[in-house]
Amino acid sequence: MTVVLHELSKTYEATAGAVTALDGVTVQFPESTFTAIMGPSGSGKSTLLHCSAGLEPSTSGMVTVDGTVLGELGGDALTRFRRDRIGFVFQDLNLVSSLTAAQNVALPVRLAGRRADDTAVTAALAEVGLADRARHRPHELSGGQQQRVAIARALFARPAVVFADEPTGALDKATSGQVLSLMRRLVDEHGRTIVLVTHDPVAAAVADRVLLLVDGRVTEELTGADAAAVSDRMTMLERSC
Repeated sequence: MTVVLHELSKTYEATAGAVTALDGVTVQFPESTFTAIMGPSGSGKSTLLHCSAGLEPSTSGMVTVDGTVLGELGGDALTRFRRDRIGFVFQDLNLVSSLTAAQNVALPVRLAGRRADDTAVTAALAEVGLADRARHRPHELSGGQQQRVAIARALFARPAVVFADEPTGALDKATSGQVLSLMRRLVDEHGRTIVLVTHDPVAAAVADRVLLLVDGRVTEELTGADAAAVSDRMTMLERSC
């Protein structure tokens, strides 16, 4: 298994008392699979992603990525592990405007003090269909092309898993479809593992399965559901909350 969550819980302290964002979540994200996570607002989707990716610690439970228990890593070791074994794609792309597409892809490696192999950078851009845009800066690319550069950057270190938080949220329908098709191909043709947090049933339906979160708990798993079925189930959940 690429990612295993065991009894994962996360509690925040607030003025009105403790708030439980995750409540004993146990789930696996196997290698070469595409999982979407959906749920009503405040259900714990982003917290689940952040804890799974080691961006914030859980209150209890365990996260194992590619055989490594994240809670057993110190600060520097966790930073290195995230950089080398975990990829991130967010709605806010965080591309550096003064750098070319190729330089943006190589940036995490350069920040780590390592030289980025030019051939590998070109291959990463080719994997997302942008080999001919290597010298273009973000303002010279469309929104979908910018998102594909962000995906190439996330894939560059060949991570065990890529976590994506609403990566199509700011894109139009056509461009969103292109990015989702790319993510689907990365799983099917290149064996990538992707975990996607989304509010969009169309995006979720591209995945192999959809996990539904309510009040910090996984309440249901959908497989083989189309966008309409996912949307109907989400509507029922939201009405019951």
